[in-house]
Amino acid sequence: MSMLTIHDQPLPYVAKLPERPASAVTLVVIHCTELPDLATAREYGERVLYETGTGASGHYYIDRDGSIYRYVPGIRAANHVRGYNPQSIGIELVNHGRYPEWYDSHRQTMTEPYTVAQIAALRALLAQLRTEFPNLREIAGHEDLDTARVPASDDPNLEVPRKLDPGPLFPWTDVLAGSGLQRIDTRH
Repeated sequence: MSMLTIHDQPLPYVAKLPERPASAVTLVVIHCTELPDLATAREYGERVLYETGTGASGHYYIDRDGSIYRYVPGIRAANHVRGYNPQSIGIELVNHGRYPEWYDSHRQTMTEPYTVAQIAALRALLAQLRTEFPNLREIAGHEDLDTARVPASDDPNLEVPRKLDPGPLFPWTDVLAGSGLQRIDTRH
């Protein structure tokens, strides 16, 4: 198997993220950026949001053309999913999602399909991660783990999901086939 091309572009605060041994990683969480492009996702990832001097970011980002970028090494815990950061790796797929009206009650349908190149790159990345992290056995979507609801931006009397990614257009069957990973879903 040829080595996967991964473009290393560490976030400015990466050294402030907690270190962990490779054996601590048991889960991959699939996200979509819900932003227009990779450059905007990078801008969001660089924002310092916490007292620790860090922000919210996945470990890997896969652009629509299948290019893979690593913003956080897997031996550091990134802030990408509530309650699961210490044991997980976050993979973000560039996709509009519900952008820019994430919580508008009329904009809760994700319509942009993931590209063939993105899914091929994701499958290759998952295979590589399985060799780097010996206890990696599970996979989930962000929406599977973060089931919180928030007031709709257009009507605070309505609630919408805080997270919907990777969403209904994500090809779980194709991604799981031959991956050796078991999907977990806390919604059921």
